[in-house]
Amino acid sequence: MRLVALATAIAGLALATPARADAIDGHWCTEGGLRLSIAGPSIVTPGGARIQGDYGRHDFAYTAPASDPGGSQRVTLRLRGENLMQVEAAGLDPLWRRCGPPTS
Repeated sequence: MRLVALATAIAGLALATPARADAIDGHWCTEGGLRLSIAGPSIVTPGGARIQGDYGRHDFAYTAPASDPGGSQRVTLRLRGENLMQVEAAGLDPLWRRCGPPTS
């Protein structure tokens, strides 16, 4: 009986683990054609720079390279839903949507 209860508890914990879809990681696009990609603390900025930033599961912040849109300023990204991200930085669209990986 205890074994069944333990197995049930472990299964319940496994099912309670949040899905990856609610993380800010992934590829993001604007209607104007800008793209960025986040993978943990790494980001490929809209200008193509590969840099490190401050990662949180639902937010990300970095200082934009001078050559990027919003260059040399702090950029803050916040997840607003599974497929919507809010961007706080001058010169960047305020809302970004999830998109597929870049193609070459």
